[in-house]
Amino acid sequence: MSHNTPLVIGIAGGSGSGKSTVVQAILNRVGADRIAYLQHDSYYKDLGGLPPTMHSEINFDHPNALETELLINHIESLRDLQPVEVPIYDFATDRRTSQTFTVSPRPVILVEGILIFTEPDLRKLFDVKIYVDTDADLRFIRRLHRDITERGRTTESVIKQYQATVRPMHLEFVEPSKRYADIIIPEGGFNTVALDMVVARIELLLK
Repeated sequence: MSHNTPLVIGIAGGSGSGKSTVVQAILNRVGADRIAYLQHDSYYKDLGGLPPTMHSEINFDHPNALETELLINHIESLRDLQPVEVPIYDFATDRRTSQTFTVSPRPVILVEGILIFTEPDLRKLFDVKIYVDTDADLRFIRRLHRDITERGRTTESVIKQYQATVRPMHLEFVEPSKRYADIIIPEGGFNTVALDMVVARIELLLK
């Protein structure tokens, strides 16, 4: 990594593992003004062309549900010190809105998502790969709460989706991707010792 090239950090882990808590800790301690933050969830494919009745048949936990090529392009642009326009996704309608938000180049590019280590072309862009490892029962409870309060889902639909796609895809794609991680953080943002080490490492790499 050259002096002027941003440091690219990937944070993966199962849905509800605590990735966002780790991200927030890094943003707070390293400084949000030094970090360009991208979420893989922003790059879900627009389902506006499908009848609403078919949306429930889409496997949102499979890599094919995301436009990863666009995320790769955005990371490469940020590494070249060019700003990017990130899509805004509406999870209530499974569509991208007509608006985007601008992410400007920063010394650190922080990328978060459950599937970011499963794609070889994306994985090779990361200078540091962090996997957040949390027990399945805690991950399910957190996902249930999030999908009901933030995404307008019902309890029944969340449970059905978890059994049909979330758990199988976690076992097929997410859990195996842990082997690519440079750092594994058990219990996510509650592991203060691991977070201290991660932040110290980031600060060292930035010097």
